[in-house]
Amino acid sequence: MSQTVAENIAEALARHGVEFIFAQSNPTALLLAVESAGIRQLLYRTENAAGAMSDAYSRVSGRIGVVAAQNGPAATLMVAPMAEALKASVPMLVLVQDVPAAQRDRNAFQELDHFALFEGVSKWTRRLDDPDRAAEYIDLAMVAANSGRPGPVVLLLAKDILMRPSKDASVKRRALDLGAFPLDRPRPEKARLQSAAELIARAASPVIIAGGGVHNSGAAEELTRVVDCAAVPVATTNMGKGAIAETHPLALGVAGNLLGAGGPATEFSELITKADVVVLVGTRTNENGTDGWTLTDPDAIYIHIDLDGQEIGRNYESLRLVGDARSALADLAEALGAMDLTKRMSQADGLKDKIAEGRLRRAKRIADDVTSQQTPILPQRLMAELDALIASDDIVVADASYSSVWVTGYLTARSVGQRFITPRGLAGLGWGMPYAMGAKLARPGARAVAVVGDGGFAHVWGEIEMAVRENIPVVIIVLNNGQLAMQKHGEQLGFDETTTGIAFSPVDHAAVARAAGADGIRVETPDEIGHVLSAALASPRVTILDVITSADAYAPLRIFDNAAERFAKPIGARSEQGLSEI
Repeated sequence: MSQTVAENIAEALARHGVEFIFAQSNPTALLLAVESAGIRQLLYRTENAAGAMSDAYSRVSGRIGVVAAQNGPAATLMVAPMAEALKASVPMLVLVQDVPAAQRDRNAFQELDHFALFEGVSKWTRRLDDPDRAAEYIDLAMVAANSGRPGPVVLLLAKDILMRPSKDASVKRRALDLGAFPLDRPRPEKARLQSAAELIARAASPVIIAGGGVHNSGAAEELTRVVDCAAVPVATTNMGKGAIAETHPLALGVAGNLLGAGGPATEFSELITKADVVVLVGTRTNENGTDGWTLTDPDAIYIHIDLDGQEIGRNYESLRLVGDARSALADLAEALGAMDLTKRMSQADGLKDKIAEGRLRRAKRIADDVTSQQTPILPQRLMAELDALIASDDIVVADASYSSVWVTGYLTARSVGQRFITPRGLAGLGWGMPYAMGAKLARPGARAVAVVGDGGFAHVWGEIEMAVRENIPVVIIVLNNGQLAMQKHGEQLGFDETTTGIAFSPVDHAAVARAAGADGIRVETPDEIGHVLSAALASPRVTILDVITSADAYAPLRIFDNAAERFAKPIGARSEQGLSEI
């Protein structure tokens, strides 16, 4: 029996394990077909939020997210989430309706050059022109998105072609599932792994910097094995948080740009900055992840494990271990196991004692903030209350800006591979709530909590309705300080003054939540936090907590050390630092 193109696409998506598509009923023929095939349509309110949902779903599930969009203006709204996914190496299949061939270049309704639009944010963009190749093109898209360095891909589907008959392909497409990533797990060359193991075994003070690629590869267990067998301390980037349990005796916490006073790894800065061998795993060595490329000694010996050979050596000349992080770390642990590690193991107890002492010093340094009775509430106090309630299988996400810093700096990863998801690919605002929704869809049994600022939340609060309608019970904590606080602090630092585009009119986010059918609770004093959080985490309903927080709390970024004292002084010499950290 002959099928249509739309039906063949739906069948192919089901074959690759796709259970739902984030969509708004376009392309209609396709959505009718996928629903008939048992694939759910999840109706989003904005395309940019849908892209973020797909991103988080992929990060947590290890499977590709699928988004459908109308041509023209709707398609343009996919650019930002695709850009984040591209930078963060997260796969995404974007199915975009296009105008029929007969109408192209005639100014058809919402006609746009989608190839030009997606050029900078897609690994692979194609238009399906041959009805008999429908299933083949879905397979090609899956391979492009999930192989090599994963990333977003686009398949353009003209309205008319979806309803045409589609014959069986000359080469039968069988039940091969290409929907998971990484699709392949290449291994580094054995001789180079041996060299890396020898460098680590002989090192006086090695350190590992683990990035988000460890999570994408599912390599957290293998990372811990390397740490244990060679007694190497490990710090993570923001996206790498949770790559090792932060309760591990050799875990240093999140480093990168969080090395200011009170930062999780600040007490161990010398273990990082004076390391003679630096092992980079799944990290782009970007500005924030390296504290402006000052985190480690430029004269150290670098070993870099990454699936993308172009990232190796981008900022630090390195021994190149090109391959999947899980495979590479497993092989590295095996190579280390055959080494004489007497030198490394002789330092293990001393290193663990040093790290334990550093954690105590850090706890004392931040004690006043995390126990503060101040109102408006300090974010540090809020994070301490949340940290006491978060279990090892919970997922915490954050929006960009200060929200990311509070989460990565003040919450504890208690299990190997625990997920804390932050938009650090490009660090755009508005990702927090849709990230929580995507994460909850990926792991319905886990609790998903988002920490967002009032600025970022306003980008996407329309998605409250979707969360309620689709029964995606997430907890959203809104840090309501009435302004873009990190922008304000960056402007003060860089220019000794601020622009007028900082403050908002008062918004009752709890009332907004209730108007959309969710539970909305306003929190104004520290004593309310614990019981309100406990109730929200136990609730089966979408819950928005509108927490009135201080606009004068500074995150543990080095650029903000002693900020309160500096900003209280008369205007003086200006600094060029500040704004790039936001």
